[in-house]
Amino acid sequence: MPPIRVAVLAYEGVSLFHLSVPGMVFGIEPAPSGLPPYEVRYCAPTPGRIRSDQGVEIEVPDGLELMAKADIVVVPAWNHPEHVAPITLTDALQQANAHGAQVVGLCLGAFVLGDAGLLDGRRATTHWACRELFAQRFPKADFHPDVLYVDDGDVITSAGTVAAIDCCLNLVRQRHGADVANRVARLLVTPPHRQGGQAQYIEQPVPILPSESRLPGVLQWAREHLSEPLSLDVLADIARMSRRTFTRRFREATGTTVVKWLAFERIARAQQLLETTDMPIERVAAEVGFGTALSLRQYFSNQVHTSPSSYRRAFRDARQGVGESEQSA
Repeated sequence: MPPIRVAVLAYEGVSLFHLSVPGMVFGIEPAPSGLPPYEVRYCAPTPGRIRSDQGVEIEVPDGLELMAKADIVVVPAWNHPEHVAPITLTDALQQANAHGAQVVGLCLGAFVLGDAGLLDGRRATTHWACRELFAQRFPKADFHPDVLYVDDGDVITSAGTVAAIDCCLNLVRQRHGADVANRVARLLVTPPHRQGGQAQYIEQPVPILPSESRLPGVLQWAREHLSEPLSLDVLADIARMSRRTFTRRFREATGTTVVKWLAFERIARAQQLLETTDMPIERVAAEVGFGTALSLRQYFSNQVHTSPSSYRRAFRDARQGVGESEQSA
């Protein structure tokens, strides 16, 4: 099958990290089983040599016309979010999106998508430090300031820095399934794909040394026992902490509550089962700990914005389309 084409915007002063993330995720070598070929190329308003924010000079061979041929267009963090992006750039993004490309704004790159009018009436996010400016600039956007990334179909936006990896892994999961996305994550030595609704800003990081906290082991234990009736008290007992201490350390480490974290993990597991098995919805609900199909549907709709049945059908339709493309290639 032909490669999936990714066009990444480069410009003077671009974030070297964000410029690298799409190539790291989509162009990973060796590619894990199930990940089809991706062609990652770079374009600039004016082709030629540009200097990144780290002072590294990069030769960019293509102009913005590359976007018109892309399946995915990625805009790294924009270094002047207070200024409107050039009309030549916003026009190119509009045309690419109109032709069917998924347009991705990493971090402050969301401002460029907003300038192109692609966020009007859509859910979106950006780096938490610029939330007030974003809300002022794009009042028509359905702004979610505290999440890792927002997948609104053909327009996707992320929070800052490492959330760019989560955002790109989400694209892999969306196209090729949770198992493939997690294999890519393992090769990158990064945590498995995280749901976009998780908090982007954590006041205190996870302790560096495992000996400083029993939480990593407790979280892994919880992931392996999602079908059981887990609760704050159960997890606090496993961690051998008081309820109060565990609650404080859990929020410091994850940026969320036990209830919300369990919901995210159960939905992620449900997605994996819907993608890879023929389990009835009722069985999936029991396997991930929601108990009833109704409860699963409610949580699934809130987080994924579709029903479990529709999610399974859409994923299989996409996989069937990939298979047909491979046969015809």
